[in-house]
Amino acid sequence: MAQNIYDNPDFFAGYSQLPRQVHGLDGAPEWPAIRTVLPDLSGKHIVDLGCGFGWASRWMREHGAATVLGLDLSENMIHRAKADTSDSQITYQIADIETLELPGAAFDLAYSALTFHYIRDFDRLTQMIYRALVPGGSIVFTIEHPVFMAAVHPHWIADEDGRKTWPVNRYSIEGERQTDWFAKGVLKYHRTISTTLNTLMRVGFTIRTIEEFAPSAEQIRANPELEDEIERPMMLLISASR
Repeated sequence: MAQNIYDNPDFFAGYSQLPRQVHGLDGAPEWPAIRTVLPDLSGKHIVDLGCGFGWASRWMREHGAATVLGLDLSENMIHRAKADTSDSQITYQIADIETLELPGAAFDLAYSALTFHYIRDFDRLTQMIYRALVPGGSIVFTIEHPVFMAAVHPHWIADEDGRKTWPVNRYSIEGERQTDWFAKGVLKYHRTISTTLNTLMRVGFTIRTIEEFAPSAEQIRANPELEDEIERPMMLLISASR
C-alpha cells in the first residue's frame, strides 16, 4: 500500500494552503502547458489518477468529457472533491493506485498530476493503465522532475562565486527517497527520465510530448517566487498514446 501522507493532519493543513489548492488550476503554473497536450475531450471517458480536490476532473467535464472517474488514496481529498462537485457524471472513489486494477479498455484518457512519483512499482502501473485504455487512448501526466527529487537541498545554495546551485545527489541511483515536506518522512520514488520513458515504451505507449516545465516570463512577473524554476526543472510533463 502506498503511503497515505495526505491524511496526516499536519501535512494536509499545509498542503491545503498551497496556491494550486487555494486557487485551483489557475494556481498551477504548469496548467497552460498541460492543456496544450490534452487530447480532444468531447465525449471521452477519463480516469483522473490522484485526483486530489477534483480540480482537473471538474475542468474536464466542463470541456466536454462524458464521464470522469477521480481516484485518490486520501479520504481527506475525496471528501473535499465530493463536497466541491455537483455533477452526476463525475465519480470519486478512494483507491490505492499502487495496487489499483481498472477494467480493460474502459477509458479514452488517463490523467495524473504529481502522483506517480509516490508509486513504487511504475512498471506495474503503466501496464495496468495501458490495458485500461482503448486503442488510440492517451496518457497525460506530470511528476516531480527527477533532477529536482535528487537535489541534495530543497532550496538553492550559493557556490563559491555566489551563484545559485542545486547539487544533485546520486541521480543514477533509483529507488525510495524521503523528504520532509509539511511532515517528516514523506516517501517518494526516484526514477531517471530514461527509466520513465523506456518503461512507457516497453509497455507499448508511443511518446508524444516530453516537457521539462519552466514558467514563462509573464508568470514570473506575476509571481517572482517562480524565478527559481528556470534554474532547474521542478516538473516533468509527459503525454503518450496507446
